[in-house]
Amino acid sequence: MAPRADLFELGSLALDPGEARTVELDIELQPVTVGAQPYEPQPASVPARLDVSRTVAGWSLRLRFDPAVEGPCTRCLDRARAALELDLREYHQPGGGEELASPYIEQGALDLRAWARDAVVLELPTYILCRENCLGICSACGENLNDAGPDHDHPAEPDARWAKLSDVRFD
Repeated sequence: MAPRADLFELGSLALDPGEARTVELDIELQPVTVGAQPYEPQPASVPARLDVSRTVAGWSLRLRFDPAVEGPCTRCLDRARAALELDLREYHQPGGGEELASPYIEQGALDLRAWARDAVVLELPTYILCRENCLGICSACGENLNDAGPDHDHPAEPDARWAKLSDVRFD
């Protein structure tokens, strides 16, 4: 089992400019909330591969891991799972301006937990579904249409705007 890391001290690798190293570690993922619905990482700790390259003025980083989250289906509220394959890259050059500074590196420490959380949230699909062809919930009675039979139907209510026309008699 690889060591668990929330913060990774980049200086601990003692890399000279031009050198690189790969580190196998476990990242503990935090639950995320999407559309007011909680989604739990499964498993909470995922194996990851961190490639660290020392540049002349900073760091070039690559993080790869395959997380999954579970929570309610966007359409029917049954249990749903979204599996992701993440391949992230980050570059950090201190003093190089805002566009060259990584928000995940502070005083030589890489915040793996924040980087992983942000990547998971950004990669989640717009709709997290229990299955690709989820039918959702009936708007009239609230029944799960995935479990309802093909004969599930509700008679259409007459439009109240046309109600007076039912009083017209042609004799």
